Amino acid sequence: MEEFKKRLSLILAETGALFFHRDLVLKDGRPTPYFVNLGRFSTGRLLLELGSFFAEMLVSRSLVDKIDILVGPSYKGSAIASATATALFQYHGRDLLFDYDRKEAKKHGERSSSAALFVNNTFFDDCRIFVVDDVVTSMETKYELIEKIHKESISHGFHCQIIGLGIAVDREQTKAVYDKEGTVILNKKGSNPIGEFTSRTGIPFFSVAGIRQIVEYLYSNKIPLFISGEKRAMDKATKEEFDEYMGTYGRE
Repeated sequence: MEEFKKRLSLILAETGALFFHRDLVLKDGRPTPYFVNLGRFSTGRLLLELGSFFAEMLVSRSLVDKIDILVGPSYKGSAIASATATALFQYHGRDLLFDYDRKEAKKHGERSSSAALFVNNTFFDDCRIFVVDDVVTSMETKYELIEKIHKESISHGFHCQIIGLGIAVDREQTKAVYDKEGTVILNKKGSNPIGEFTSRTGIPFFSVAGIRQIVEYLYSNKIPLFISGEKRAMDKATKEEFDEYMGTYGRE
């Protein structure tokens, strides 16, 4: 396990960004024994740490030389794009552009003549874009961002290549399955959202670390984290509950 993955695991536990609790429910309606909230990286130190994890992931996978612009979806992804660009410059001497999308196109000021979907106006012809974000479940926000990038490039006559999507923590799980009434069907494994994403878009997927590896590291090293509101080392029952959950909903 690379050192940057270990550091990410430790800070997730330290800050409570990764925690276990009963009665947690995901946005898609499925129960989950744990949750990841990177909004807990809410100080300058922690944000720079988060950027450094992405930077080291990009360097270790020889991706930096293939990137011109880091783009993150608003809102959490925008902070990650900025932090990653900062960390790449500070720790690796690489100075990349970064950008993030608007919720609504800007049509005033310097962009009165054309709607701008991205804040920093960094796109140029033949630019190479790498998308960064916090976690992934259904991939819907990623599809929306890619569509915005496509619209922005078309509106300005640019050709933009998205060379990859990188996230901090991969939940490594399948999509939810619903019945005809739209109610989630529990204990049923759906399709692989990452496989569908790469097949549909042709964009490679990367993660700083997967949740199985993170949890195994914390459990094996008896590192305290928040479990039901108490900070303690993970017990066997909690680990078994996690393993059972991943067996039910996890990707292969």
